[in-house]
Amino acid sequence: MKKLDTCLFALLLCLPLAACGGQPSSSTATETADTTLGKKVREATDEARRKLATENISVSRNNGVKAEITPAGDLLIDGKAVAIDDAQRKLLLDYRTQIVKVAEAGIDVGVQGANLGMRAAGEAIKGIFSGDTDKIEERVNAEAKRLEESALKICEQMPAMLATQQQLATAVPEFKPYATMDQDDIEECRKGSVTLR
Repeated sequence: MKKLDTCLFALLLCLPLAACGGQPSSSTATETADTTLGKKVREATDEARRKLATENISVSRNNGVKAEITPAGDLLIDGKAVAIDDAQRKLLLDYRTQIVKVAEAGIDVGVQGANLGMRAAGEAIKGIFSGDTDKIEERVNAEAKRLEESALKICEQMPAMLATQQQLATAVPEFKPYATMDQDDIEECRKGSVTLR
């Protein structure tokens, strides 16, 4: 995916970094909510999810001109509604739903990353004081592997999203310049090197 909402992208980048300075936490996301960082993460992710559901979603910029899909399935280009029929609206809503699912999965991975950072810090501190540092890396690596598997599930959603984007570009000519995702993006995601342009 070449374009994510700036706030969401910033949130996803900050979660693992912020986790390193948070309080040690137990292994479940629910228990993380008891920490100050956990509460802030929950508030931020709740706000991001609310915005995804209720606000326009920017799909791309072409020559500085922004395209957005509204919650009602309207396509706005440079703030102006494009005339669409019911079939085109359905495709726009399908595409919007796929974007939301990928973004929400990204939020979930970000929260898992924050939780992993807090647990890793807690494990390291506990290991230092107990003298038992042998298994720390093994436990953290096992959790990191689960995090990687969760991130790859995002990539699994991208082929369907690409297909919908291509259908939409054909059905709504005005959308075509904004259909910037391609097969390379899916491959980059699978390799763990998604680039945002």
